[in-house]
Amino acid sequence: MSPPRPRALVTGGAGFIGSALVLELVTAGWTVTVLDQLTYAAAAGTVALLKATGHCQLIKGDIRNRNTLRDVMERANPEAVFHAAAETHVDRSINSASDFISTNLTGTFEVLEAVRAWRDQHQTGQPPVRFIHVSTDEVFGDLGDGGASRFDETTPYAPSSPYSASKAGSDHLVRAWARTYELDVRICNCSNNYGPRQFPEKLIPRMILNGLEGRPLPVYGDGGQIRDWLHVHDHARALRLIAEIGQAGRTYCVGGDTERTNLDVVRKICDLLDKRLPHKTPRRALIELVADRPGHDRRYAIDAARIRAELSWSPSISFETGLARTLDWYLNHASWWIPSTSAHE
Repeated sequence: MSPPRPRALVTGGAGFIGSALVLELVTAGWTVTVLDQLTYAAAAGTVALLKATGHCQLIKGDIRNRNTLRDVMERANPEAVFHAAAETHVDRSINSASDFISTNLTGTFEVLEAVRAWRDQHQTGQPPVRFIHVSTDEVFGDLGDGGASRFDETTPYAPSSPYSASKAGSDHLVRAWARTYELDVRICNCSNNYGPRQFPEKLIPRMILNGLEGRPLPVYGDGGQIRDWLHVHDHARALRLIAEIGQAGRTYCVGGDTERTNLDVVRKICDLLDKRLPHKTPRRALIELVADRPGHDRRYAIDAARIRAELSWSPSISFETGLARTLDWYLNHASWWIPSTSAHE
């Protein structure tokens, strides 16, 4: 007889990172319950994929609703809760911060309280439910133009945008609930994710689709902002390892060790599109430098030495390979992104 499958609850599991995590967990032998409000970022194609996946049930609900959380915890009976539900787009946070404060702060508080109540009611004498919090390197602020330093688990927080401030606040809540209420928490601060099924408001899918349609490719400022790119599948594997063999109370910085300027990334996308679908004019001609956004951080980079040493994790997909695969995915899955873009233009 095969051993029982471990059980997980994934909040925001119909989103970009969340859905990659669900697929990683199911493939690794977990049974997963997804709680997702199914907002704009949960594309219909992703929802259909999750529903077709064995050992996964999808529940529509709001993490800010205490009764919903209580009921979902009862149904999932989780050994691990992966908290991936969040508002994540910096531009949206600048234009309207309230949803970010509500979802990322109040929502995290409610999930923590639900986990605490579940533990107190059901887990006497059992291993405590593990709470894995999906966060971002943006909580650390701006590294500037200097190339020597990188973010690690000891870097002080200095968020620059309403989005990153709300995520920094949620990290603080998680640590406080661990200290005060003795929850088993693990925090993952990751670098910029990319890959299939990412909503087209983010840089890489937006540039792919604009370039495909011959539309302008707007790049903020001089395009010299540097990001450390991490394939979402490598991030999902890191999250699973953090849950399975990570230390309680530990923070893990996860990065792709791939620093690229935004302009370099957009140029690479143009060149890949030109090779696959030649156009009368090279797509680099579509690039437009536009006014920079407020509070735009210059550089992010992650030192992932801890997770490499403690959990034997390292990126498995190079940026060049991952970017080419991502572009090909969007070219081959118009049925996924056309409804997503048309519904929210």
